[in-house]
Amino acid sequence: MTARERELAFDPIKPLVLKYSIPAIIAMMVNALYNVVDRFWIGQLNDVNAMSGIGLTAPLSNILLALMMLGGLGATSLISIRLGERRKQEAEVVLGNAMTMSIVVGIGATLVGLPFLDRILVTFGASPATLPYAMGYMRIILYGNVFNTISFAMNHTIRGGGFPRRAAASQLLGAGMNVVLDPIFIFTFGLGVAGAAWATIISQFASAIFVMSFYFLKKSVVELKLINMPLKAEVVKQITAIGVSSFAMQIAASLVTVLANRALRIQGGDLAIGAMTVIQSLLIMVMMPVFGINQGLQPILGFNYGARNYERVQQAWRFGVMFATSIVVVGFAVMQLFPNQIISAFIKDVELNRIGTEGIRIVMLMLPVIGFQIISTIYFTSIGKARISLLLSMLRQIIVLAPLYLILPPIFGITGVWMAMPIADLTATVITAVLITREMRLLRGMIRQRDRELELAQEA
Repeated sequence: MTARERELAFDPIKPLVLKYSIPAIIAMMVNALYNVVDRFWIGQLNDVNAMSGIGLTAPLSNILLALMMLGGLGATSLISIRLGERRKQEAEVVLGNAMTMSIVVGIGATLVGLPFLDRILVTFGASPATLPYAMGYMRIILYGNVFNTISFAMNHTIRGGGFPRRAAASQLLGAGMNVVLDPIFIFTFGLGVAGAAWATIISQFASAIFVMSFYFLKKSVVELKLINMPLKAEVVKQITAIGVSSFAMQIAASLVTVLANRALRIQGGDLAIGAMTVIQSLLIMVMMPVFGINQGLQPILGFNYGARNYERVQQAWRFGVMFATSIVVVGFAVMQLFPNQIISAFIKDVELNRIGTEGIRIVMLMLPVIGFQIISTIYFTSIGKARISLLLSMLRQIIVLAPLYLILPPIFGITGVWMAMPIADLTATVITAVLITREMRLLRGMIRQRDRELELAQEA
């Protein structure tokens, strides 16, 4: 057993979760700046159409992220589980296949997306006023998509292999570069919206080089070997079976964003879409720490579940829920108390600020319960129960939220658009509570069964 494996198996849970989560939280917060900083600096152009145009690229960005998650997150959980089972060679096969999948997916998405980009963006709600901004930004992002895909997948496999700080460092590098380059490309070089995109893909390229160097220099417990890179149908199936929950969640998010943008355009025009763009940026900043906790929990949950250390699985989930809930409660308080001041930092448009202030207070009403829902969903992903994760992911987005965007706006106007999210959040949380309660009961039964088997083995 390696030092990393001993750490995952025996270190006290709370310090272990903090050790794995805090670097990921910092990295996710900084990584969120890829989008948030782009939107912040574009907002300083004081052009509502530019802000709305960037917001309209969100569905396509979610689709690209979904493709990354299919391989990256699935491989991360599978590597952690295989290491917990002490099957290192199989973990290395997973890593090699994940690398190949990321290259194929990254290039494939670019080749498919570029020829149809204008039609895709119009379908997503772009108007003649916002389409040029959305096109100018997204075309460049697609050019560099393969770098982002490699960086994302390998970053997560590094974390799954037990090196959270190295994974966090790669995200810090890329996002930090983006923070520095954005104002230079947007204002100094006078590239506007396109400058934000160039800053992003250059930063993603640097991050990709950084994560690949970790494997090339053979610093990982799990090695990246050419012999493991040819795709194997069974391995790809296992990776995608676990990653499909996160994939479906992002695809659903894309569809829901399209429906929201269409409803906003009908009820409030491009100005309302701009307000939602700012609200989503703020929501990203609140939620990124929770996703960081998710990333920190994944190897801990996966390893200990594979090693049959079920008590540690329970402890890690409970602490993760408490940690995440404390963060979202603070975010909720800040957004409810200072909405106008926060939105004004992005763009100084009086009407957009008015719409956004009303919207943010309603959209974030159920924020305090979101931590529990998200941590519980990633729990099922981490232990290989992809179907339950898929159900929970689809429940909020497709079964509840999407219909609400169709039903509520015609009745309540733009307020109906804002109301849809908290209603969906509450519904998903109730269902999640039922399923996770059942799962904890099953875990207690598995603990009793394991203990009986150990007693019989000792008697023999």
